[in-house]
Amino acid sequence: MSFTAAGDMLVQRRLPEEYPGFAEIAAEIKKGDMRFFNLETTVHNYESYGSQYNGGSYLCAPPEILDDVKRFGFNITSFANNHTLDFSYGGVEKTLENLRRAGIPNSGVGLNMQQASAPAYLDCNTGRTALIAVTSSFNPAAMAGNASHSIIGRPGVNGLRFNTTYFLDPAHAEALKEIAALTEMNAQREVIRAEGYLPPLAENVIEFDTLTFQMADKVGKKTTVHPSDMARIEKSIYEASLQADYIVISVHGHEMRGAVKREGADFLEEFARRCIDCGAHAVVGHGPHVIRAIEIYKGCPIFYSLGDFVLQNENIPKQPADYFELYKLPSDATMHDLFKARDAGFTRGLQTKKEAFETFIPYWEMENGKVTKVSLLAVELGFGMPRSRSGWPAPAKDSSILEQLAELSEPFGTKLKIHGNRAEIILP
Repeated sequence: MSFTAAGDMLVQRRLPEEYPGFAEIAAEIKKGDMRFFNLETTVHNYESYGSQYNGGSYLCAPPEILDDVKRFGFNITSFANNHTLDFSYGGVEKTLENLRRAGIPNSGVGLNMQQASAPAYLDCNTGRTALIAVTSSFNPAAMAGNASHSIIGRPGVNGLRFNTTYFLDPAHAEALKEIAALTEMNAQREVIRAEGYLPPLAENVIEFDTLTFQMADKVGKKTTVHPSDMARIEKSIYEASLQADYIVISVHGHEMRGAVKREGADFLEEFARRCIDCGAHAVVGHGPHVIRAIEIYKGCPIFYSLGDFVLQNENIPKQPADYFELYKLPSDATMHDLFKARDAGFTRGLQTKKEAFETFIPYWEMENGKVTKVSLLAVELGFGMPRSRSGWPAPAKDSSILEQLAELSEPFGTKLKIHGNRAEIILP
């Protein structure tokens, strides 16, 4: 079977009938039997109110954009990301309804956790594939809830939580204990713990308000996958293995290693490898608005981030009053005023970052559960062009994106053979 994938489609308006580069991009996507992208917006006609929180701004695109999605050639998606509940539960329900009407299978979001965690299946001429989608970047209130025998479930995402442990050497640990004692930040929990309602802390563990620290030889931080979320996803992979020839995992994760956006947090690597260990055949990452490394793990590809496929972060036509108030504007201010305030006179934000306009489309083939070919097309989104024309994908003009990708992938042992705006991965 063959596969193509794209990163975040942060789309807010209709695709032009034919723009320079569209034909080449659509032809590349259509090479695959399974053709995935991440839908980073809600899809409806503003029938619902805005949530109290949002994923950075409130994203909503008209249902007709799904016709454009199909013109590109995509045939399966997920909208499990930090924008899923921008327009509350009504926005979730309308987006699910519009995806069903368009005939585009979706995984990662549902009316309850059972639906959100279920695989989405796609029947192709060469076999059957399954998509299981998760997001690690989400407001806790966006997590879907399980239905019980007596109460309906809660709409939301198939969330992938993670645990963070901070490590301190003895000298810094003692200073932290002293600050916690002086400010009494742990006092209430200490009373609850003394009453027996919280487990005792281990000797080498320090609480600092909501943060947990461990004493160690070296200072640092480690993130690990939340055990119950990993167990739920592994169960979905097991379920899909009965029905599908190949299983693809989608993970939307902004989390980074330290302050390096192009390197994912520890738990994202752990998660991707554990998915393949228990039967998945590919992991497709997206979320941080930049590209990340490629790893071939046990004969299966892991794309840690494909970057943005469409970027229209300043083409949003409407926002709730809350968003205007956030930037100290009246709710009847213009969108021009809002974006000008948010982006400090258009001097900051994603639109000013060239790396947010650089991506690639991978095409890969698999046989007997192992990858046999991976080719890449470098893509650019028109950085620096007027807002009316920027944000749409077109083939890159040179090899610079792929050279960056090769450097990011080298620590994983991945080698690229680059020729112009195309490359092949040299498989072991």
